[in-house]
Amino acid sequence: MEVNWQPDATSKIPVYQQIINTCISHIQRGDWPINAQLPSQRQLASQFHVNRSTVAKAMTILLADGVLTTAFGGGTRIASNSWSTMMHQPVDWQDFIDSGEFVANQATIQRINKVETQARIRLSTGELGPDIFPVELMQHAMLQASTKLTSMNYLPPMGSLALRQIIAERLAKWDIQTSADSVLITSGSLQSLQLIAVSLLADGATVYTTPASYLKSLRVLQSVHAQFKSLPTDRQGLQYWHITAGEGQRLLYVIPTFDNPAGGVMSQQRRADLIQYAQERRLPIIEDSAYQDLWLDERPPQPLKALDKSGNVLYLGSISKSLAPGMRIGWIVGPQSIIKRLADVKMQTDYGASSVSQMVLTEVLNDPDYDRYLETVRQKLKLRRDSALSVLESELGQVATWQKPAGGFYIWLTLDPAVNVQQLFDQADQNGIVLNPGSVYGSGAQHNVRLSYAFETESQFAAGIKQISRFIRAQLSKE
Repeated sequence: MEVNWQPDATSKIPVYQQIINTCISHIQRGDWPINAQLPSQRQLASQFHVNRSTVAKAMTILLADGVLTTAFGGGTRIASNSWSTMMHQPVDWQDFIDSGEFVANQATIQRINKVETQARIRLSTGELGPDIFPVELMQHAMLQASTKLTSMNYLPPMGSLALRQIIAERLAKWDIQTSADSVLITSGSLQSLQLIAVSLLADGATVYTTPASYLKSLRVLQSVHAQFKSLPTDRQGLQYWHITAGEGQRLLYVIPTFDNPAGGVMSQQRRADLIQYAQERRLPIIEDSAYQDLWLDERPPQPLKALDKSGNVLYLGSISKSLAPGMRIGWIVGPQSIIKRLADVKMQTDYGASSVSQMVLTEVLNDPDYDRYLETVRQKLKLRRDSALSVLESELGQVATWQKPAGGFYIWLTLDPAVNVQQLFDQADQNGIVLNPGSVYGSGAQHNVRLSYAFETESQFAAGIKQISRFIRAQLSKE
């Protein structure tokens, strides 16, 4: 609970009464739900810049009137309201919160989301750095789009036809043969997953993933009470043959090219074998291709969708990693019957992704400079990756291991078991550095950290790692 308020020193109302009035106001508005815990009196006194005795006096009155309650070891909380004679009974919004389909984000994810954009050094951010953003390319695309602007009306349910056509054309370069009628434009890959969850998945469906998976850092499948099952991996990729037969709906979610967070690339042979296995067993696959264009050493193998002859694969694409997450544009490629179903559900949720973003992206993808831009991005990312690996070797080589990523954004560290990763995350956060603990991607990744070399410059990344190294050494020196 946050209390962003300070008393008015010039007011004739006593400070303790101002504190009481503020508490009541927050409860009346429903900002503070029943059973929510207040900060400690010491924290409140520091926040309000008042003596602790002043806070104690206000709390005593609120406790006496039944607004607050205390329990041993449980702190001070908002009580079931007994101020009915003095104020309107507030709605207990907590009942509604608890009844909603979506589960709250992991506490660590909420914390990262809150502090990341203000952090001094962002070692967690899965975005290209601002210095890589193609300003001239985007300005030209926006200008071209503006000259063609005739209205700002809703677009068709599946999205802009022109955008779907150019996406289908570009996918042909990856040997994916599809048409505009098999492409649905979404508000990013996250919405693609949401649409799949609410449109296609049965309650309690089993979702197979890698042991550490980006999907597990989300709560999007909790709305259908999906059950995650992890499959082992090796240097060739995910070991699909560990999928077990059983009752109920099953599907596989996989990022075969530059997996998030581990960065692995599934071999061409493993991809072919997986597709054959899926066809024989009618196993649906969600293929997330977010990092496919961002290879650093050599072009990766064909996507699973390129090998799919039976419509087993729903292929998710996005512009968020290769260009601009703020455009909020992604796409799903699949059988037309599925695409139409997903489009219908999308129309019930938001009536279509931004028409402006779709117009601008159409211009970007039709511009020959876009492919030249991608080549530049790959060159810059390669320099950042190599610099990151060098500084990691010098600073963390004795306490961590990792694999050299062949593309994408991430380096997956496995730290010495003696290092407390949660403590490291907390200390880094307190010093303006954000990194992603491996635990947000799976319960078996307690000793891992996901680092991104895509956002910060080489010098900023190095500065952050050097400070992280000092925190780790300080931890280990106390062992």
